[in-house]
Amino acid sequence: MTAATPCGHEHLAALLAAAASFSPCVEVADRWGEQLAGVLVAGGRLLAAGNGGSAAQAQHLTAELVGRYRADRRPFSAICLSAETSSLTAICNDYPSEELFARQVEAHGRDGDVLVLLSTSGSSPNVLEAARRGRRCGLQVWAFTGPRPNPLAALAQESLAVDAPYTATVQELHLVGVHILCAALDRALGIAPARTREDLDGAGARWTA
Repeated sequence: MTAATPCGHEHLAALLAAAASFSPCVEVADRWGEQLAGVLVAGGRLLAAGNGGSAAQAQHLTAELVGRYRADRRPFSAICLSAETSSLTAICNDYPSEELFARQVEAHGRDGDVLVLLSTSGSSPNVLEAARRGRRCGLQVWAFTGPRPNPLAALAQESLAVDAPYTATVQELHLVGVHILCAALDRALGIAPARTREDLDGAGARWTA
């Protein structure tokens, strides 16, 4: 039987309990950020996808890369496949639902690019097919999932698996992982603290590697 949804202070207690065992995930996200810095600086691209709340997390990640996390730097190529509405509806209309992200991976991904897939269950068919297609096309496939074992963690080259029984808790710690990844990327690039708008006025934007 599915566990009852935690409410109020029980919600916070569930998050704190999961956070207490999150340390191995921190190491994974930190390493991913450093690796991703090398891929993006060399002209590679990040693709990301997920369903529902995980789609929002995927879009959050790509926004941090095209924009910035905390500090000013050059923009990097990052595409959220679950935000491509015209492509999504066209693919759903003409192909099986499992092709929703996989066809986009095949279109946009290049050998050595990074594909980040988020799924709290680790069993969404369209995400699993995207992982298979990504590996076939030579992409590095990284997965944010819930507890192991799950099919997505098994398909990905590396996974950040949150050990928590509730979808909301998994999503909340996925966001922590996304932010740790972005901070590690900036650290690897030697990014200085963010400048204010007043600092930029009249000086122009100066990007570091």
